[in-house]
Amino acid sequence: MASDEFNRWEGRFAVEDYVFGTAPNAFLSSCRDILPKQGRALSIADGEGRNGVFLAECGLSVLSVDFSPAAQGKAQRLAAARGVTIETQTADLLTWDWPGDFDVIAGIFFQFVEADERPRIFQAIRDALKPGGLLLIEGYRPKQLIYKTGGPSRADNLYTHELLEAAFGDFDNLSIREHDSEIAEGSGHVGMSALIDLIGWKPK
Repeated sequence: MASDEFNRWEGRFAVEDYVFGTAPNAFLSSCRDILPKQGRALSIADGEGRNGVFLAECGLSVLSVDFSPAAQGKAQRLAAARGVTIETQTADLLTWDWPGDFDVIAGIFFQFVEADERPRIFQAIRDALKPGGLLLIEGYRPKQLIYKTGGPSRADNLYTHELLEAAFGDFDNLSIREHDSEIAEGSGHVGMSALIDLIGWKPK
């Protein structure tokens, strides 16, 4: 992670308010019924912890990973306020030594990775999931450049159905859904958004 990018996000997360709110992402919340009742969950680029805390509230043992110490401090405060415990780890996903054997991996809006580096992250996700593990991804599609209500400003960072299918097409019961929806996640994600959701289980 370049130092200027780190400083930009660290400064953004240093405010008292939760930039993306404290409620879980709507897509992740909608998946509650398919989450395992127990096990290990990894929430990548978890920011201020809203998604990791939600997974802990669902009974999972959660590792929340982000590169911003300011965000992770807020994640721990949110967990304490909600009466759950999460483990936080500061890491750059490109250089992190990913642990394995996760029952669930949630990747919500982690689209800062350059296009040529993305296959490495996707492979790390595959490797970190145990056989039969559940993968949940939500991201922005290229149409988001019209809405401009959040997310990267470069098309190369955005997801298409073809891109996600190429990476995870062998997963069991794979669902990739494209939709335009209104979202309200703090001050960071507000308004009509071009979204794509992936649900799938790593083959056993």
